[in-house]
Amino acid sequence: MRLYEVVYILDPALLEDAVTAKLEKFHALATSRGGEVAAVDHWGVRQFAYPIKKLGSGYYIVAQFTAASDALPEFERLLKLDEEVVRYLLVLNDGEPTNGQSILAEVPPRAEGARDPDDDDDEPEEDEDDPEKAPPEFHGARGRRRRMEGPRVMLLNYKDVSTLSRFVTEQGKILPKRTTKVTARFQRQLGTAVKRARYLSLLPYTGGREG
Repeated sequence: MRLYEVVYILDPALLEDAVTAKLEKFHALATSRGGEVAAVDHWGVRQFAYPIKKLGSGYYIVAQFTAASDALPEFERLLKLDEEVVRYLLVLNDGEPTNGQSILAEVPPRAEGARDPDDDDDEPEEDEDDPEKAPPEFHGARGRRRRMEGPRVMLLNYKDVSTLSRFVTEQGKILPKRTTKVTARFQRQLGTAVKRARYLSLLPYTGGREG
């Protein structure tokens, strides 16, 4: 058994009872080989970053469940056949919460008068290809004194639009590692997260909303 996460985007016109009935049917099939539903988070109706099937919004639900891998093909077949499922994404869960928040590290308080080493203009540039030498994500990340303020991201959540947007240009392109100074591992996670967010219409493919 493994823990999976599925994001459903349903027709926004569905009534609450109909949404509940669908989830019960979907989850009964997904857990039919001995799994169980761990969490269900109703986000409600949200506007799309770009239209899907001529719709401008959809009803988002995020669910996590344990399941046997051989139960998933029939589960996905049911989702594909359901005309009121606008889109869905099924992935292995790596610890992301169901809400749209990443997991951040706690930043220890500095002693009064202590100097931030990132404020030293004479400090040599870090080796961006060495994860051990690269600065932590967000905290002190920079390119030619560029900063992305905030605590380090311990676990990047692909549903965290606010965080992902800070790594995407106005044209919709992911900022390169040489600019953000994140580790190579984080950059790979970022690429995957942005692709998933775009597929779910949480982020646009281009800088503006697509018509």
